[in-house]
Amino acid sequence: MLLLLALLPGIVIFVAVWKRDRIEKEPGSLLLRLFLGGALTTISAMLIGWFCDSFVSDLLGTESLAYLIIDNFLITALVEEGGKYFVLKKATWEHPAFDYTFDAVVYAVTASLGFAVVENVLYVMDGDLSTAILRAVMSVPGHAFYGVFMGCYYALAKSAWSMGDRRGMRSNLRKALWVPVLLHGFYDFCLSTEYGLFTIIFIVFDIALTIVALKRLKTASRSDAPV
Repeated sequence: MLLLLALLPGIVIFVAVWKRDRIEKEPGSLLLRLFLGGALTTISAMLIGWFCDSFVSDLLGTESLAYLIIDNFLITALVEEGGKYFVLKKATWEHPAFDYTFDAVVYAVTASLGFAVVENVLYVMDGDLSTAILRAVMSVPGHAFYGVFMGCYYALAKSAWSMGDRRGMRSNLRKALWVPVLLHGFYDFCLSTEYGLFTIIFIVFDIALTIVALKRLKTASRSDAPV
């Protein structure tokens, strides 16, 4: 039961995004490669996170503001989003199926959900029903939303590349990585602080993130065009 609850949010979100790809569905083999690649980044995230966290916590102490910033923005967000970005670019940039702008969103969300599903299974199987419900409405959608932002900028980068705009390509590739990193880092930072004000900030931020990400998803689907 808990395993099903851990898997279900990722499946539902993937299907919802996949259905929005109305012009041309992506190859199943490519989507599977992205999902599995994203799933495997949980290993690198755990290994790098464990090594870096042990070093930074000894150096700064776990209660300092500097530690919270480094831990949430760099050790967690950069490592996790960087892994997804690596899988995304490695698997799709030169793939012939990447011929429409919304493809980039499907790819990025699929890689993100690969990571999110494995992470969710690990947490839920070590927790209980409340853990499964809480993560189903917060953590898994959060990873998907970061993927939406990553995919939107990734699509702009591909379009710029196709027009010979190397500067625009590089700029949007950087945004495809760093915008999700900053969103993810701030999300985790708010959750890890013990100040009541950040609870309010987190709630507002989470609502805003959800609204903006869903609007971007709808806009990207409606404006789907050849790259």
